[in-house]
Amino acid sequence: MHIHILGICGTFMGSLAVLAKELGHHVTGSDANVYPPMSTQLQAQGIELTQGYDPAQLDPAPDLVVIGNALSRGNPAVEYVLNKGLPYVSGPQWLADHVLQGRWVLAVAGTHGKTTTSSMLAWVLEHAGMAPGFLIGGVPQNFAVSARLGDTPFFVVEADEYDSAFFDKRSKFVHYRPRTAILNNLEFDHADIFPDLPAIERQFHHLVRTIPSEGLVIHPTTEPALQRVIEMGCWTPVQTTGVDGQWQARLLSDDGSRFDVLFEGVQQGTVEWDMTGQHNVANALATLAAARHVGVVPSMAIDGLSAFKSVKRRMEKVAEVHGITIYDDFAHHPTAIATTLDGLRKHIGDAPLIAVIEPRSNSMKLGAHRDGLPQSVVQADHVVWYAPANLGWDLAATVASSPVPTNVCDSLEAIIAEVKTRVKPGTHVVIMSNGGFGGLHGKLAEALQ
Repeated sequence: MHIHILGICGTFMGSLAVLAKELGHHVTGSDANVYPPMSTQLQAQGIELTQGYDPAQLDPAPDLVVIGNALSRGNPAVEYVLNKGLPYVSGPQWLADHVLQGRWVLAVAGTHGKTTTSSMLAWVLEHAGMAPGFLIGGVPQNFAVSARLGDTPFFVVEADEYDSAFFDKRSKFVHYRPRTAILNNLEFDHADIFPDLPAIERQFHHLVRTIPSEGLVIHPTTEPALQRVIEMGCWTPVQTTGVDGQWQARLLSDDGSRFDVLFEGVQQGTVEWDMTGQHNVANALATLAAARHVGVVPSMAIDGLSAFKSVKRRMEKVAEVHGITIYDDFAHHPTAIATTLDGLRKHIGDAPLIAVIEPRSNSMKLGAHRDGLPQSVVQADHVVWYAPANLGWDLAATVASSPVPTNVCDSLEAIIAEVKTRVKPGTHVVIMSNGGFGGLHGKLAEALQ
């Protein structure tokens, strides 16, 4: 079957393409922006990519068009599909029908940490010899690919609350029907499709409604929004993590790189790993609970976590030039920015820390998170903000109240010049964006040479 994917370079759709190819389909795709890591992964898989949405790419007609949620009415390829009556489907629906049917699905949902936690969980199951399938919205470094079918019943999926397609406004995760569900946390996000937090809570409850009574729901005790979701009705056993939870961590180092794990008060072992930050300790506890649900004993899961290598673009060290370390990070919400910087600060101690931040997500562009930005960066010594011409709100005025010295730049060249004047050997520079940021990481490393 020839499947053509519109919006193929999104992390979800790109992963879907890998699975479709593995199932034996002829897969092609197109996107407005073709950039790594997804474009390189797809090219390595031999999947043909077209830049842009010219309807000519749909002639001769494919057997099925999978339409990504970034595409809307008015897009030339979408209009062509509708006018010609070509068969089409959303990505989550295709995944549910052709991959997840009959599998033991382990879903990881939440505002933050989905990609990292689903990567941890897939790796822990792999380490335990369970060879799971997975679909992750990023490239886990333990696997070097973002999706695979796997040949056992177990399938780990990053379960996103974003909508499925222009013709299906349900959250993606409603399609997945998990048996094991991690609900990491829940804050207001995706301001382009949700009016407020209660609207997202309702979608999370739709997910809870689909989990069987023989399944398991895992969530931290520290998230009031998730507590509200569970109180709307839950027909499934629940395990809790964190403060007062059944799964707890006892930190042995401030940066979260070593901690004891306790389940119902009994020590299960000690995690020693390369990860930092309280958020990753929380991700680890949820992973251990989910792995135990499918039969991985905690001691073996802890052993797996100690060999976990994180995900590309999650505090990924991308260069070291003359003693200056450059990291690439995906954080694009004030909470994620704050927790990531806090973990790095605890790891590097008093070393100089510069954050370079692009407010690029749809919610950021709408200004939904701007009030949280000034305080989110308190662990940095200096912050360089990127304000492109089309941002739509006054970033400089927003961050003027930040307790940290800041600069606002309107070009990559200005950012590089600013960072160059401030770095010295021993400085750590973390670049935060949920997009390609114009290749800033490589350009900065080159400029520092």
